[in-house]
Amino acid sequence: MGKWVNGAGEGRKIYHALTNEALYSVTTEGLPLAKSLQYGREIGGEALANQTFQQRGEMIKALAKYLLAHKDELYAISAQTGATKADSWVDIEGGIGTLFAYAGLASRELPDDTVWSEDEMIPLSKQGQFIARHILTSRRGVALHINAFNFPCWGMLEKLAPTWLAGMPAIIKPATASAQVTQAMVKLMVDSGLVPEGAIQLICGGVGDMFDHLDFEDVVTFTGSAGTGQKLKSHPRIHQKSVPFTMEADSLNCAILGSDVLPESPEFALFIKEIAREMTAKAGQKCTAIRRIIVPKSQLENVKHALLKRLSGVTMGDPAVDGVRMGALINLEQRQDVQEKVDYLRANGCELLCGGSFTNLQVMGADSQNGAFYPPTLLYCAQPFIHQAVHETEAFGPVATLMSYDSLEQAVQLAILGGGSLAGTLVTADSQVAQSVIRASARAHGRMLILNEAAAAESTGHGSPLPMLVHGGPGRAGGGEELGGLRAVKHYMQRTAIQGSPSMLTAISKQWMRGADTVADVVHPFRKYFEDLVIGDTLLTARRTVTEADIVNFACLSGDNFYVHVDKLGAEQSMFGERIAHGYFVVSAAAGLFVDAGVGPVIANYGMENLRFIEPVKIGDTIQVRLTCKKTIKKVQKKAEDKPNGVVEWDVQVFNQRNEVVALYSILTLVERRHGDF
Repeated sequence: MGKWVNGAGEGRKIYHALTNEALYSVTTEGLPLAKSLQYGREIGGEALANQTFQQRGEMIKALAKYLLAHKDELYAISAQTGATKADSWVDIEGGIGTLFAYAGLASRELPDDTVWSEDEMIPLSKQGQFIARHILTSRRGVALHINAFNFPCWGMLEKLAPTWLAGMPAIIKPATASAQVTQAMVKLMVDSGLVPEGAIQLICGGVGDMFDHLDFEDVVTFTGSAGTGQKLKSHPRIHQKSVPFTMEADSLNCAILGSDVLPESPEFALFIKEIAREMTAKAGQKCTAIRRIIVPKSQLENVKHALLKRLSGVTMGDPAVDGVRMGALINLEQRQDVQEKVDYLRANGCELLCGGSFTNLQVMGADSQNGAFYPPTLLYCAQPFIHQAVHETEAFGPVATLMSYDSLEQAVQLAILGGGSLAGTLVTADSQVAQSVIRASARAHGRMLILNEAAAAESTGHGSPLPMLVHGGPGRAGGGEELGGLRAVKHYMQRTAIQGSPSMLTAISKQWMRGADTVADVVHPFRKYFEDLVIGDTLLTARRTVTEADIVNFACLSGDNFYVHVDKLGAEQSMFGERIAHGYFVVSAAAGLFVDAGVGPVIANYGMENLRFIEPVKIGDTIQVRLTCKKTIKKVQKKAEDKPNGVVEWDVQVFNQRNEVVALYSILTLVERRHGDF
């Protein structure tokens, strides 16, 4: 509630992953957690709701720059979790990159408004005076984000970016084992002064009675184990108030080697490299890590030997020591959990190929027993259709299980036995193999990577969620969706269908719709600066009669000699019965009718959208254009020397002499602003 407060009592301890030294105590005992929900709604919610999408995007961008400038502080603390520099880079800078990505989406695609009109007008009547559209508005609740220990920064930021863009405040509840990293980043956010008061709160420890005080406009997201997620999702208050609950759970992700790939194929080496990387990055503590390795029976021995050779070269120890490629698990408790899961798999149909125990480990620069080190462990399941444990039990560390298939159909069956996955990878050079496997198994995955030699140079890899792609998956993976570009923002907003007359819906959405009132002015719209334009500003142009010479000249100029334009006999046999003007001639002629040729505030026309040719324009037809200001988006001036401007979307309607619409579309222009931001 706007200040740093300590809980009461001893709390739970956070230990150094490399030394098992007690570092911090974590508790929320005695804190007014229920009041923090109300504080977020009233203070943070009010501040964010009054900002436009563009302003929220600028806030997120400025914050990303600030965090990037202070990243070294976070790396030092992240090292306490056993992460290597590369592991921390994904978490810290990868998370900050997500902020930049969402700020860019806001700048390019979201309105300079607090209401988001999601789609175009939907006609509901013959005369066009009863219409509908869907709008998105900010929920006046709080997003409670309960995160996992493996990505204390990225896991928070990939949820915060769309939450803030949606206009919702957030309460972050990190996993205790790495809460110090999250706390350090939140402190930077608060110290920056860039985040509105109440837009973010942090609680380290339990959630107390917060669930009892959730309301229908709140949102809960959870990342972690499926068991814990299901328990939280079944809380009576979640059902009573229909609180949206998004879960992203660890899953038994798979990698499939295509039946076409041989040891000498480039794809074979890619497969081995990808498996080894996924097993050792973050010491295997990734919700997207590959747990099941599915290969053709004919390549089983080759894959086994190649993987064993690759894994034998992995050096463990203190990541600060040169040459260390894999650090420790988060703590000794996690190491014990991994050991128990490995033992269970071995007792249920899996054979140990390497690793499998943390005793007698050789590590560099650290004590292998006091530190939470666990070796890369490869198992083999000879009968994966009989032993279900391999598809149901996850050792959340550097552990994966090898299994084989006789046919692609079996490979797909094995992939689906995981019960729903966040991510899957298919390595193949054969497009037919890719088609068969992906079409059959996509239903059980949130994301799938098809890796071959062509994609390898630029591929971000199996385990890298990207801001523009959905992160989530069905079944065991939780059934939720995070990221996915602007889809994620919509999860935190309320979608409402509004119905009424075009003028009423124009007033509500601040976007002009066909059939709504217009504003006529003696001043041409292209002579007006951005600030002077109003929604509904319209221009009805002079007329132009289309001649045979127009069509012939346009065909010569463009090279478009399609028969319905230039072949009289061919055109007579067509559905039109005679020659017609090129559609793009109509668009060009329309531009000639509505533009103002003189130097003025319009800087450039940079786009055309939703072009539809409704009726043919024939020789002798007369066309006329109605140009209307549909919506405006103010663009932030980045430098003092830049010309301040905004984007204006214009509705264009082209009519013929019978008042029939022949073409409909929108154009986008950059229009100069009178006043800059500097």
